[in-house]
Amino acid sequence: MSTQDFLVELGTEELPPKALNQLSQSFCAGIVSGLESAGLPHAEVHAYAAPRRLAVLVKALATQQPDRVQNIDGPPVAAAFDADGNPTKAALGFAKKNGVDVAELDNSGPKLRYVKEVKGHPARDLLPDIVAQSLNDLPIPKRMRWGASRVEFVRPTQWLVMLLGDQVVECDILAQTAGHESRGHRFHHPEKVRISAPANYLEDLRAAWVVADFAERRAIIEQRVHELAARENGTAIVPEALLDEVTALVEWPVPLVCSFEERFLEVPQEALILTMQDNQKYFCLLDANGKLLPRFITVANLDSTQPEFIVQGNEKVVRPRLNDAEFFFNQDKKTTLASHNQRLQQVVFQNELGSVFDKASRVSQLAGFIAAALGADQGLAQRAGLLSKCDLSTEMVGEFPELQGIMGTYYARHDGEAEEVALALNEQYQPRFAGDELPSTTTGQAVAIADKVDTLVGILGIGKHPTGDKDPFALRRAALGVLRIIVGRELPLDLAALAQQAAALYGDKLTNSNVQQDVMAFMNGRYQTWFVEEGIGVDIVKAVLAVNPTQPLDFYRRAKAVQSFKQLPQADALAAANKRVGNILSKRDQSQPLPAINSDLLQDDEEKMLASAIALHQTDSNMDYPARLQSLAALREPVDAFFDKVMVNVDDEALRNNRLALLDQLHQLFLDIADIAELQ
Repeated sequence: MSTQDFLVELGTEELPPKALNQLSQSFCAGIVSGLESAGLPHAEVHAYAAPRRLAVLVKALATQQPDRVQNIDGPPVAAAFDADGNPTKAALGFAKKNGVDVAELDNSGPKLRYVKEVKGHPARDLLPDIVAQSLNDLPIPKRMRWGASRVEFVRPTQWLVMLLGDQVVECDILAQTAGHESRGHRFHHPEKVRISAPANYLEDLRAAWVVADFAERRAIIEQRVHELAARENGTAIVPEALLDEVTALVEWPVPLVCSFEERFLEVPQEALILTMQDNQKYFCLLDANGKLLPRFITVANLDSTQPEFIVQGNEKVVRPRLNDAEFFFNQDKKTTLASHNQRLQQVVFQNELGSVFDKASRVSQLAGFIAAALGADQGLAQRAGLLSKCDLSTEMVGEFPELQGIMGTYYARHDGEAEEVALALNEQYQPRFAGDELPSTTTGQAVAIADKVDTLVGILGIGKHPTGDKDPFALRRAALGVLRIIVGRELPLDLAALAQQAAALYGDKLTNSNVQQDVMAFMNGRYQTWFVEEGIGVDIVKAVLAVNPTQPLDFYRRAKAVQSFKQLPQADALAAANKRVGNILSKRDQSQPLPAINSDLLQDDEEKMLASAIALHQTDSNMDYPARLQSLAALREPVDAFFDKVMVNVDDEALRNNRLALLDQLHQLFLDIADIAELQ
């Protein structure tokens, strides 16, 4: 089989940097899918992307589509021929449709079949449609037109390279005619670049000052940024998303160290870092103590003979940004944090649930309730709850919403609030994402839980449940946050009590009379999502849910105990036995209570042995969950013996009820921690 390397490169104006990597991967996936659909085998495939180009290199692509056999089924054989064996209209029509004689059709199966030999096409003829379809399928939310053309793409196209071996694949795609010629760096090498062969693509462009491989550029930037930071006796902050975005902005990356005035360090460093990262795409530097250094790293898109001018330009550009942050900070400090509650009375939390100030007032009371349950300082929790939303109306948070909570902490300290209150204003939003830190202070834990529970009860209380992927009030995240805080910090809190208290604080605002049940059901649904991520099986979650524990920490401990129990060799047999016991008990007359076990009615040795084992197990009720479940393993032998030798539903009513009572006690043991019958 003859093979050649294939290269396609689409040149454009600067592509959206945050979308570049996704566009590149999608383009590559589309090419691979098209080749597979066409039956064109190949070796490895590489995706390349730079600000002005998307490219795919396919190694050892088959130059010819293989011949293949296509089976085309027609009418049933019984309908294709009459009693004398002559072809009917159905057979004649099928033959005519396929351009053959009836004699060439296969009638050995249940249906008339035409076995068609399809000759393969040259890859050169198939590639234009494969590339065009791949580009058309790219995830582009909004396409644009340019010039007088009706062609649409994410950005205007500039050139097209399509080579199979060293020969051009002739075609026109997105208003560009395929050729050998690419483009080099916009400033270092503005001339056209002839790509001699697909295998030479990276080196031909490198000679023209373009690093076309996204991963290579990313590695260059990351390594050089860390080297420069170390030279400045600092550590660079290199968020993955920022690194990807900067990589998508440059073709020839050259990181440079810049500086700003030390006076700006009086501004909270989170604000400075945010404005430099988000607005300027700079990498900030921290000292050994985690404090911001008055320096940053920018990544230039050219190798200048006078880099000091690039440095000066960036230092000049960043100064107004830092001035703004300084101004906002100083303005906010002119008033106390508590005074912002007055403004929040005019800010709507939710039309049916009142203002943001109303929410803060509820959070304050609920946080106090939680603090009391935890034996913590109610006054601190209530104060933190009352101040919890005040920074939302500050100048700084108005400009940088991501700083909510963080700025509250700074302003609370400036006002002389208790340190635990100040910390709680930021901790209320934790955990912000999976794997984030949990509130470290008891006051922070109380406010964080209160804030999330208030939102859950309020939104579910007016019937606005999340649907599908739509969750505008982030209720799923709030519920998971509550569970993670309670379990992670080992807090003895009851969700049912929290939901009841939160609902009471809303007064008559809630229209859903079943809000407390809905909140519990919603929270129960989050257990499965979270625990599965933690490696706890769905069947284990269902087993614990069956006994309806309302304390998340208790739920978690039960689930972990059941997880350990499930590993025992006796677990499967005991789960099956519990299911059998449940089935037997469900068939009895539920209107009649079972009597206490009468030892005089225990006739068979097997039922006496089971009764003794149950009694012994009941005396061990002070053991923790894992030990109690582990001890169930000792019931395997007497349970098996009982079912092997003892008939439960005998004619003697007293004897039957006594045995049912014995099974009921056994069933209650199995339901002590979780419903073991749910295990699979």
